[in-house]
Amino acid sequence: MGDHVAIVDYGSGNLRSAAKAFEHCGARDVRVTSDPADVLSAAHVVLPGVGAFGDCRRGLFAVDGMVEAMTETVLGRGTPFLGICVGMQLMADIGEEHGTHEGLGWIPGHVKAVQPDDPMLKIPHMGWNQLTRRADHPVLEGLIDGAYAYFVHSFHFVCDRPEHLLATVAYGVPITAMVGRDNMVGVQFHPEKSQATGLRLIENFLRWTPQTASQAA
Repeated sequence: MGDHVAIVDYGSGNLRSAAKAFEHCGARDVRVTSDPADVLSAAHVVLPGVGAFGDCRRGLFAVDGMVEAMTETVLGRGTPFLGICVGMQLMADIGEEHGTHEGLGWIPGHVKAVQPDDPMLKIPHMGWNQLTRRADHPVLEGLIDGAYAYFVHSFHFVCDRPEHLLATVAYGVPITAMVGRDNMVGVQFHPEKSQATGLRLIENFLRWTPQTASQAA
């Protein structure tokens, strides 16, 4: 296995800004890549995503061998994984944006429309908002309740199991901001745009040595 960070390129999002954030946080070899071999040999795998769930899913599955490489690396080998925005949503079983679409099924749950109970709150949920921690996690180390992060989204991840919900954000109702299990975490916000909060989260992710369920057994 190499020591590089593989940021999966499937035609979604401003990947260079994410790469620059990882480089700023000390990652020496950051590869924005559509080559499954880079994912198979990575020390960390990052799946970004901007746009609609179905479009991102089609783009990801259209890259020959990429989903298989991600599955082998993340599920099979326990390589640390970070999903960002729609990249996090793709970890779910189902996405309900513009129809029903299957996700990767890595964390049980559905991606549903944000429905704030205050009609004055606009959709998409856009801008800076404060995180509320729901569980302790190494990737959240040093981030206090109320830390600000930058969001742009109209859908969010509804976890089937409460233990997978790591942080929420209030937008009329609690909205999922971060999920995780085993060697996988996902954030609805954009760490590359979230200044000190995002950089600390990326630093924590790069230092994280997760124990997978199979290792713990």
